[in-house]
Amino acid sequence: MGIERNEFDLVVVGGGIHGVGVAQAAVAAGFSVLVLEQGTLACATSSRSSKLIHGGLRYLEHGQIDLVRECLRERSLLLKLAPELVRMRRFYIPIYKNSTRNRFTIASGLALYSMLAGGGKDVRFHRLPRRQWDSLDGLNREGLLSVFQYWDAQTDDRALTQAVMASAQGLGAQLQEDAELLQATIASDRIQIRYRSHGEERHCLARAMVNAAGPWVNRVLGRVSPEPVSLAFDMVQGTHLVLDAQLEKGIYYLESPRDARPTFAIPWQEKIAGDSVLLGTTETRYQGDPGEVHPLPEEQAYLLETFSYYFPDRGGENIVSRAFAGLRVLPAGDGGLGAKTRDTVLHIDNDQARTDTPCVLTIYGGKLTAYRATAEKVMALLSSRLPPRRKKGDTRELRLIPVAS
Repeated sequence: MGIERNEFDLVVVGGGIHGVGVAQAAVAAGFSVLVLEQGTLACATSSRSSKLIHGGLRYLEHGQIDLVRECLRERSLLLKLAPELVRMRRFYIPIYKNSTRNRFTIASGLALYSMLAGGGKDVRFHRLPRRQWDSLDGLNREGLLSVFQYWDAQTDDRALTQAVMASAQGLGAQLQEDAELLQATIASDRIQIRYRSHGEERHCLARAMVNAAGPWVNRVLGRVSPEPVSLAFDMVQGTHLVLDAQLEKGIYYLESPRDARPTFAIPWQEKIAGDSVLLGTTETRYQGDPGEVHPLPEEQAYLLETFSYYFPDRGGENIVSRAFAGLRVLPAGDGGLGAKTRDTVLHIDNDQARTDTPCVLTIYGGKLTAYRATAEKVMALLSSRLPPRRKKGDTRELRLIPVAS
């Protein structure tokens, strides 16, 4: 797609869910926007998630109540804005004699989860009667004490990203794929941007730039002059398996028999293979080129062990159809990965603190479910840097329509 102009209010680097979310929010507010994506939309982390739009039940254990509340609020909104892309699903949590979280803990967590979601029939939970356990897809009955059923939502992360970008383009945003940022020079009144697309070097100007490059964010900052201060972070690899198996009742929230880490077993419709099961995810520290991340044999063994434990009649190594891995950005530091905060950090270098000069805002981390709320916060931080414009829409009201493949 050709670029129709070379001066923009905002240039966004990164065509994942957060980059396109910022683009939609910015163009809806009336600003001119260009998105630069080094590959294709959602080609990395935003197509390698667990495909869930949820509050993050396990984050309650770590006291991240505000994050859960925000995600549940965004889930409710996405169900209205994107009914063809985001749908409520039944989730099941089995509790066994050796489970680390007992019935009282799970019931208390689900009650708080329901309250934070605002109540209503779609957020209720209950204990499944014992007479219904036989219908649960061959779930292991040995030592089973209780099964809780609650509701959360599922999506196709790549399709959702494409729909948000299409919404932004419908309001005038521009997208350039296969676009590698070469240099961004912060001048007195504009950011001068050089990038390469389809083998051709191009230039544009921007009043502000948003760095939404996921695990590549600090690499992008290294191409900004003068170079902003960056934040340290850990890259955490999450691997998923697509299994040649079926689960008919719903999504299972499972506790790994090895280390009690939560794992999701999710019914998934593959375009080629048909009905499958998406199983994930893992948490493995990653060091190296983000573009070279790949599933590890030990991760595959870990996930298959969990699936075979809970569904002994459906397990086995020969059921793996394919595997993929993505990277999450979490705050740097020691300690367990599971306990690290999932809060999104919006970072502007202190040297760019003056509101009358251009700046680069970097998004560290972020949740798929809360992409729209994050974009709203980004625009609030940038509002003083950008000129007054006539508003074109509100992301709380813009419908998201699937893009024809």
